Amino acid sequence: MLFISKHGHVDAERVKLAIHPAIERGPMHKVNGIVVHQTGAPTAKSTFNSYGNKSANGAHFLIDLDGTIYQTASLLRATAHVGLLRSRCLETRKCSPVEISAAAAKRGARALHKHEEKKEWPRRFPSNDDAIGIELVGNHSGPAGREIYDDVTDSQRISLKWLISELAETLDVSMHEVYLHPEVSYKNETEARTAKW
Repeated sequence: MLFISKHGHVDAERVKLAIHPAIERGPMHKVNGIVVHQTGAPTAKSTFNSYGNKSANGAHFLIDLDGTIYQTASLLRATAHVGLLRSRCLETRKCSPVEISAAAAKRGARALHKHEEKKEWPRRFPSNDDAIGIELVGNHSGPAGREIYDDVTDSQRISLKWLISELAETLDVSMHEVYLHPEVSYKNETEARTAKW
């Protein structure tokens, strides 16, 4: 079980605070899920540098190649890490006929995302407003639009497993609500594909 301060910061020996206020958005009142990402950058430093931009996207944690865990945003604040939501009922093939018709009427990912955003969880996937984001440092290579992400390191897997287990227990998040980024959003299918928890 993690101790979380009144500021939403984790107080644990394995977690180093590296809060970047520029990536924090509005308040996050409830955590319903965890989304695992990969940075597309070769180092933690390059990701931290990008977090300095005023409109930067980012996640709550960053796990470096050596397994070092950094907390980069308060657990009381939302961050922009999920992107456009996929339709949960379409992805799980559990749509009612009415929902299939409503989803089919939406043209494109953005329209479907807006449709999903109006739903309460658990009828939709966890979103920026109710999901913790964990980034794994990892570059990608290949032609634009078909990049292949690097494999996650063994040290990252060990840290990721520990962090997800602790967050899930502390925040009462079901392990069924922990996802790879491409499972819930329209992202490169190779992103974090070798992550395990």
